[in-house]
Amino acid sequence: MFKKFGKEEVHSRSNIKSSVQRGLKSNFVNHFEKVEPVIDDIIPKKSQVILIKCEHKIQCYSVDDEIVLFQHFDDLVPHLKVVHKYPELFPRVQVDRGAIKFVMSGANVMCPGLTSAGAKLPEENLEEGTIVTIYAEGKDSALAIGKLTMSTDDIKSKNKGVGIELLHYLGDGLWHFDASV
Repeated sequence: MFKKFGKEEVHSRSNIKSSVQRGLKSNFVNHFEKVEPVIDDIIPKKSQVILIKCEHKIQCYSVDDEIVLFQHFDDLVPHLKVVHKYPELFPRVQVDRGAIKFVMSGANVMCPGLTSAGAKLPEENLEEGTIVTIYAEGKDSALAIGKLTMSTDDIKSKNKGVGIELLHYLGDGLWHFDASV
């Protein structure tokens, strides 16, 4: 999604009202319930949130010149830097070592990369459409964020096709995007 992303994809920038900011925070907490205790650290009450509208119906929200989350249609997705700061707050999956180079080049995650020996899926079922953080075997930090294209139970049983649509990964255009300009 953000393979090539820079200033030329930005359509407009605008400050959002505090009422819209409260709605954004509440919507983010609805998507990720564990975020509630730290939502005021992620988006401080007295800070100015800037909405950056981009190509392909993507909206980025920036606080203090740092993008904290983005929205694509109805999906509110945290930036990887937020995930690195609060890793325990987001649903997590793990890919095997063989999938790392493909994920880091922007490829979707295939089911076999999520069900092999080095991979881990959560015990409880995650529904299709859930936003998940993607970790790699032997690594401590998340390398990507994606959206499940099928439930984790289906991934385990079918073990075929695309399991996660990749949204944002380390080193992509959003990772390097300078929100201050």
